[in-house]
Amino acid sequence: MKQKNFVEIDENFICDNCGKQVPKLGYSCRNHCPYCLHSKHVDKNPGDRQEQCQGDLEPVSLEIDSKKGYVIIFRCRKCGAIRKNKAAKDDNMELMIDLSSKQI
Repeated sequence: MKQKNFVEIDENFICDNCGKQVPKLGYSCRNHCPYCLHSKHVDKNPGDRQEQCQGDLEPVSLEIDSKKGYVIIFRCRKCGAIRKNKAAKDDNMELMIDLSSKQI
C-alpha cells in the first residue's frame, strides 16, 4: 500500500530532457523542468526517491483543479505510469497552453 507521506525536497537539478539548469522553486518542491515541463520518474510518493524506474515523465495533458490550479499530467516513457503535479509559477506558459488542448 502506498504511503501518503510527503517529503519536501526543493533542489537545483539539470533537466535530463532539455539539459537546462533548473533552479530551486523556493516556495514548494520543484518537481519538473519549467522550460520543457518534463520530469523524472523517481518517486513512489512525493519526495521519497524510492521509484526504481527512473524514466522520463513526459507532459501529456493539463487539467484545472479548483484547489490546486493547473495540474500537469505526465506519462512515463519507460513504464507508462501516469503521474500528476501542480504547475509552478515559472512554468513555460506556451507549453502549458499546448498541453491544455491535448487529452491522454
